[in-house]
Amino acid sequence: MSGHPTAFQTTPFARYADRAQAGLSRHFGGLGPGSLRSNSPPRVTELAAFNYWWLAHAVEVRVDAYERSGWSGWLVLARQTYAGIRRRNRGSLFNSYFDDMSWLALAALRLFDATAEQQYLRDANALWQRIAQRGAAAADAGHGKAVAWRVSQPSYLNAPTNGAFGIVSERLYERGGGGVTAQFADSSRTFLENTLRDEQTALIADGLNRAGDGRIDTDWLFSYNQGLYLGLKTLAFRRTGDTVHLDDAVGTALATVEQLTDSGVFTNENVNHQARGGGDVGLFKGIFYRYLADLLCVPELRDRTSSADSTGLAAPVAALESALRHATDLLWQTFSPSLLAADDWREFATAPVALSTELSAVMALEARSRFETTIAAAAS
Repeated sequence: MSGHPTAFQTTPFARYADRAQAGLSRHFGGLGPGSLRSNSPPRVTELAAFNYWWLAHAVEVRVDAYERSGWSGWLVLARQTYAGIRRRNRGSLFNSYFDDMSWLALAALRLFDATAEQQYLRDANALWQRIAQRGAAAADAGHGKAVAWRVSQPSYLNAPTNGAFGIVSERLYERGGGGVTAQFADSSRTFLENTLRDEQTALIADGLNRAGDGRIDTDWLFSYNQGLYLGLKTLAFRRTGDTVHLDDAVGTALATVEQLTDSGVFTNENVNHQARGGGDVGLFKGIFYRYLADLLCVPELRDRTSSADSTGLAAPVAALESALRHATDLLWQTFSPSLLAADDWREFATAPVALSTELSAVMALEARSRFETTIAAAAS
């Protein structure tokens, strides 16, 4: 795919994001069009691995690149990767994990926005219907329309599933998809706020009733759960205009940076979790930075911090902007020589690198690019 334009590359991080996308293709490109291997260099034992939800995020980062650059080649790759997910899933959109299906629905909606092709909207709606009908197993347990994590654990309700499903619900409601009402988005957000968000720390716990004992996993604090909450609150503000959503989102974002990072960088995420790097955990921090950048680009938030700081938001928002810049500056310094990412962005990558880890890096660099472009446009 030669000859893609550079005219749209208006900031240094736009160029860095472009290089990161090229690195993703170079180091992880598989045999088929748009396919991606799970590791670089490839592990023989994992050549046939099919990571459905990782690949859904790969679709999103390619759409990020298309929206940033205007080059159709990135959109071609996004479409090919999306088609490959369905092909490898035996022609089906569905699997037994409700959070996975929400991630794919988000990817489908990004493709719909980029192409205006109705099939992607139909796919997103079909996924949403599947989750709403089969995942809402807790309606009789006092948790509204909260959804379960997977088919085999109908009473386990967690933040990844409900956060992602809430964002899908908001976006489908915005687009008039299949009669989806805002009630589902509100229910997902309310579950996170009333059940999983700690009032003292402002952080979102991972889930409820994982072991069947009714306990909340307060010791599982992952960056992507915080990011999903930011995404939900940003969309809720966009729909309602209620600034309490922005205030709450800023509070959780700042708590995340202060309590879950080491010198501004996510490292092992949680020492009690079985994975210390790569694996699913590799994707978590990229998701956080995606939704943090979306929050920081909200015009009304910027307006509220540019005046006399009567809201008290100027200092927290400035701290969050600094955190985004600091983390992605460190990432680029260690990423740029090889275009491979480490799980700890203060370190250079060592082989093998997981696709999830690489996707986090690309996602964060694209998020930084969107943020810098927004700041530059606001200043002009």
